[in-house]
Amino acid sequence: MKQNLFVYNTLTRKKEEFKPLNAPHVGMYVCGPTVYSDVHMGNCRTYISFDLIFRYLQHLGYKVRYVRNVTDAGHLEGDADEGEDKITKKAKLEKLEPMEVVQQYTVGFREVMKTFNTLPPSIEPTATGHIIEQIEMVKGILDKGLAYEVDGSVYFDVEKYNSSQDYGVLSGRNLEDMLNNTRTLGGQDEKHGKLDFALWIKAKPEHLMKWPSPWSVGFPGWHLECSAMSHKYLGDQFDIHGGGLDLVPTHHTNEIAQNMACCGKNPARYWVHTNMLTVNGQKMSKSLGNSFLPHELFSGNNHILTKGYSPMMVRFFMLQAHYRSTLDFGNEAMEASEKGFKRLMNALSLLDGLKSSPATEVDIQPLIDRCYDAMNDDFNSPVLIAELFEASRIINSVHDSKLKIDQKNLDLLKNMMHTFVFDVLGLKDEQTENDDLPKIMDFIVDLRNEAKVNKDYATSDKIRNGLQQIGFQLKDGKEGTTWTKN
Repeated sequence: MKQNLFVYNTLTRKKEEFKPLNAPHVGMYVCGPTVYSDVHMGNCRTYISFDLIFRYLQHLGYKVRYVRNVTDAGHLEGDADEGEDKITKKAKLEKLEPMEVVQQYTVGFREVMKTFNTLPPSIEPTATGHIIEQIEMVKGILDKGLAYEVDGSVYFDVEKYNSSQDYGVLSGRNLEDMLNNTRTLGGQDEKHGKLDFALWIKAKPEHLMKWPSPWSVGFPGWHLECSAMSHKYLGDQFDIHGGGLDLVPTHHTNEIAQNMACCGKNPARYWVHTNMLTVNGQKMSKSLGNSFLPHELFSGNNHILTKGYSPMMVRFFMLQAHYRSTLDFGNEAMEASEKGFKRLMNALSLLDGLKSSPATEVDIQPLIDRCYDAMNDDFNSPVLIAELFEASRIINSVHDSKLKIDQKNLDLLKNMMHTFVFDVLGLKDEQTENDDLPKIMDFIVDLRNEAKVNKDYATSDKIRNGLQQIGFQLKDGKEGTTWTKN
């Protein structure tokens, strides 16, 4: 392994050295989407962040089992076990079967993730595919006396659990404060306590998605799903549990309580959370009218940004902010990031054509060490990118014959750039994704060179200026003519 990796743990509120339970194996669970609508940008930020973590752990040599679930049932409109099931509601509105809704948005989610060049998880389980496991977990919690049944529904007894465990261990809040900030139970509410949450919900006759259980025909609580699936595939305890910061107060707090009640262990050693998105300093939300979907960001078909941005540019923009920092979408920030991304890709396009010298004026190893230092400091991608810009400066200086580099350091530079830009950051050079583009450009450059040999400078200048107008720059040097795309 390259040095020691430190990860910020929400559970302890500090950075801790990463020590897997069963190295080199690493278990990582990330709460996936509820597939009742198009994936939103906040989701994308979370999954791109965990893709970075997944990629870097693999690069360090860990064998990672990455589990990311799909919630296809049981997620009600309110966190307090209220409202209609989100997927059922969508199915009724669209006059579809619930599984048609699930299929449509699961396919859409995977397509967006592929567009952002995220690696697929090792396992992608669904809630409906694990009803038996969820029923068994409810039985286990009931057997421990930490849940109770009321008319076919089963609820977790938070206050009883808190008498021996700290229910607010993840959020840092004490039970008394949580009780004071929770609404009073209504006369018709079945729960014994204000913070109690559903493990199993008895279905109303009109509810579309329901299953038989020892208590009723019903469906599992949303929090239970992740506990059951993470336990099935990663065991009583695993290494990393991730998701958005908004999941800490309720969903992840309840997951810990369920796993502690059933298995006697906090499910994860390291709890990792991504921060929220803002737009021009305001929280991104539908209610504020400042949210947009990925395809609206790519196309520019939104009323917030002045133009569209490519998927790789958006990924690069997201990685320029640390995953625990707020990420603000704004025109100036996006445009600056786009210029930086193009600068990085242009430097990479020159890399294979660099010529080595017998002597060197640059030492690449310290730069490589700083790249690892950045990533080992809680996956600090912005600092890593700053180091890659320094590498880009070196590449441009060598290309312009302003700096000499020997073969050893050139090989180190090439390996470093490909490792961190492509393997770790997961970026792709969109300007050369068309395999025929380099051949076409080489042909055009040859035509221009032929015109120059024939002293047809009018044609030579016409080719150069025409390419410049459509975003291609030609540069004449001692080793011939090279091209880059703006």
